[in-house]
Amino acid sequence: TFRKLAGCTLFITGASRGIGKAIALKAAKDGANIVIAAKTAEPHPTLPGTIYTAAEEIEAAGGKALPCIVNVREEQQIINAVEKAVKTFGGIDILVNNASAISLTGTLETATKKVNLMMDVNVRGTYLTSKACLPHLRKSKNPHILNLSPPMNLNPMWFKNHCAYTISKYGMSMCVLGMAEEFRGEVAVNALWPKTAIHTAAMDMLGGAGIEKQCRKTDILADAAYCILTKPKTFTGNFIIDEVLLREEGVKDFDVYAIAPVIFLIGAAQEEKKLSGSQQEGANGGQVKTESAAAEPSGPVAETFRVIRGVVTEEYVRSTQGVFQFELSGDGGGTWYIDLKTKGGSAGFGKPPVAADVVMSMSSADFVKMFTGKLKPTLAFMSGKLRIKGNMALAIKLEKMLSQLNPKL
Repeated sequence: TFRKLAGCTLFITGASRGIGKAIALKAAKDGANIVIAAKTAEPHPTLPGTIYTAAEEIEAAGGKALPCIVNVREEQQIINAVEKAVKTFGGIDILVNNASAISLTGTLETATKKVNLMMDVNVRGTYLTSKACLPHLRKSKNPHILNLSPPMNLNPMWFKNHCAYTISKYGMSMCVLGMAEEFRGEVAVNALWPKTAIHTAAMDMLGGAGIEKQCRKTDILADAAYCILTKPKTFTGNFIIDEVLLREEGVKDFDVYAIAPVIFLIGAAQEEKKLSGSQQEGANGGQVKTESAAAEPSGPVAETFRVIRGVVTEEYVRSTQGVFQFELSGDGGGTWYIDLKTKGGSAGFGKPPVAADVVMSMSSADFVKMFTGKLKPTLAFMSGKLRIKGNMALAIKLEKMLSQLNPKL
């Protein structure tokens, strides 16, 4: 097949691992030149890969690599890398603004240093890297800027759970809006965003063990990016979802991108057994304080709480020390709770016996999926299916407990 990116020079931020590296390797197969603009020069204690290991992979794939130590918070490092790229390869044809920082926390839980990091990397870093590359992009025959950022949706649900992060990513999207119009006819500027969670080292850190089963491979974004970057420069100002574009390009089998294909059926109607709730005994044989069986709704939610009551132990109470309240909508909904603070622990229908440390709101169907391991709390939170108020650290503790409980639920 014709190698569309052969000889092209791509400047990719955050290309030492994850999505950035996947895009780099896809282009390298065409024989492209890749400037790896990333921070990691020495091996990270928990994250895989450096700019030098990425360079080896890129050259093995058929491309030419130029590893550059770049922290996009430092303008001079960006400028130095751009100058080195131009000197080495003769110009820059494509910029991929992939480097990003994330903290999915509420306003009161987000430390100022985290706010600064997200604004500096996501918004300012994207703007400054684009500014440094644009004079050289304008000299290319088919120049592109591609930002890894979402379509702009001003529905408050995308802001309320992680306001600072959403603002920072929408800042990248606003760069697309402005620069696409400013450089129309000269440089194509577009945004790309995944339809589902993508499995990266960052996602492992956010979601913990087993998160990969609910993610797609980075290959899907690499393939979508390739489609965009090989289009003419008249294709500009677009906010593209990976799966939507690939379907338009004729891709029909998306199982090839799935780590566990079944996860993309989350939300589909499932046959659920209707089981009634009842009073249960606590871990030490004591009666748990719950509403009467007649008052407690029946169905999958009640059955889930019945099982939870049966597996709560003093060890869970001692290690968690938190009270969780659930506001559920839909069948079997209402107010439910798990008390992992009071001696013996308890769970059931109604308000908790003491003030809740964390209040979680979601649909009954998603609650059952979350507690049976079919929906990761992190993904539910990121997608807006789960809303959390209160102590985020305790919410994370509950997620860890869930990973231990899932086989029993």
